[in-house]
Amino acid sequence: MKNICMTSDDIQKRLGENVKRIRKERKLTQFELAEKAEVSEETVKNIELSRCWTSDKNLAKITKALNVDIHCLFLPVGSSFANDSADSAAVKKAIAENIRKYVDSLLLELTQPL
Repeated sequence: MKNICMTSDDIQKRLGENVKRIRKERKLTQFELAEKAEVSEETVKNIELSRCWTSDKNLAKITKALNVDIHCLFLPVGSSFANDSADSAAVKKAIAENIRKYVDSLLLELTQPL
């Protein structure tokens, strides 16, 4: 399978998209998230707009305020697959293969005698 390389900008953009999406799902404004996470509103804006990287300390505060695991902030979102490029197809295939392997391992575990 083709190795998919993401740039730092790609990762930063994905982080911003996910923070914004999850914040909106929680029906929080940027100001409310900032207060809840004990960071500045400017920090939340900068993350969502992919203007700059934030510290691991701020990321930890934001994940706690949003009540999500850190990995959720870096998962691909629908807009990541907007263009139907070869890279997009490879990512979709890799995700499907990982899900299939996980489900197969669960099924194997469930069918094993106790």
